[in-house]
Amino acid sequence: YQRRVRVGVTVTTPYISYIKSSGINAEYGEGVPFRAGSFDGVVSISVLQWLCNADKASHNPFKRLRCFFTMLYSSMRQGGRAVFQLYPESPKQMELITEQATRCGFTGGVVVDYPNSTKAKKIFLCLFAGVPVTGVRMPQALGAEGEDTVQYSNERQSGKKRKRGEVSKKEWIHNKKQRRRVQGKEVTADSKYTGRKRKPKF
Repeated sequence: YQRRVRVGVTVTTPYISYIKSSGINAEYGEGVPFRAGSFDGVVSISVLQWLCNADKASHNPFKRLRCFFTMLYSSMRQGGRAVFQLYPESPKQMELITEQATRCGFTGGVVVDYPNSTKAKKIFLCLFAGVPVTGVRMPQALGAEGEDTVQYSNERQSGKKRKRGEVSKKEWIHNKKQRRRVQGKEVTADSKYTGRKRKPKF
């Protein structure tokens, strides 16, 4: 049996007693002095995205993230893992975070649980210290139908029209209205103008 020691890092003292572990108060963006190779694993919940904020004139998201990941990488043993559950404001912010982590030596990627759900969706940044890209095994995402990682991009995808196969536009509209009637929803009555292309107004 090997004894595990938990160390908490927080900006508020009450949280240290809550997690029932030894801990320190620290500003993550300024780095925390831990001995090299101190940790086998790191877990963080809803913290990382706050390093992207500039609440003070001295706050620089690039420098804060770089300082944090540099400290984290040096304090983890080779083969250690870090998992961050976070709420990025945008794909651009997520790209900034992953880029800084990679520059500090980490490998890994992003895992999204239930990507198609608004309420259950959770984003995780999984990092590996001292593990080559070829040796990284990402965890399987929940509710992702076989896809375990998500690549973020700033490019917006143009919307595509629904494919209706061989069904005409008029038939498709009639079928949709019929389904809504079965569901008990209010639907406008059919007419000879249903499905027709309307002329532009003058």
